[in-house]
Amino acid sequence: MKRFLLYFAGLVILLSQSSCGYNSMVSKDQAVKAQWANVQNSYQRRADLIPNLVNTVKGAANFEKSTLTDVINARAKATSVQISSDQLTPENLQKFQEAQSQVSAGLGRLLAVSENYPDLKANANFQELQAQIEGTENRINVERGKFNAVTNDYNGYIKSFPNNLFAGMFGFKEKPYFEADAASQKAPTVQF
Repeated sequence: MKRFLLYFAGLVILLSQSSCGYNSMVSKDQAVKAQWANVQNSYQRRADLIPNLVNTVKGAANFEKSTLTDVINARAKATSVQISSDQLTPENLQKFQEAQSQVSAGLGRLLAVSENYPDLKANANFQELQAQIEGTENRINVERGKFNAVTNDYNGYIKSFPNNLFAGMFGFKEKPYFEADAASQKAPTVQF
């Protein structure tokens, strides 16, 4: 009888520990999903600004059409790569990052080439859109940082003892982080 009570008490403690851990895992998982929605919202804002920028630039005479086409194609590809919060796997996040990197590179080329067009640089609509895109890029970086922070909190929680014993049983898996592009690891060469 004493042994039965000891097993029963151990089972109660184990179950109470797992239920507390489960609720925290759910809460942290929801925080990751909410932050992922914020990241997607920031990228969507950028995608929404691109057509206005492209239309403004099209008005500039003799502007490089290939640069515009690259930006339009990169935007189309990036908006076609959508990942729900339930599909956050390292592979899916990598595809998403690659598509978004192409948009960033295309926008960078577009803004760099625009320096050769004084009329375009003086255009008030272009200046406003350029400022909005720069602000949106900053917002994207902030949201990605916040996503990595809540993902780190979640991953740390499900990997720590005793939560790691129950996380797999309840279906909680490690979430991927945003990572820097491989090209960003190399310092740029500046020549004067």
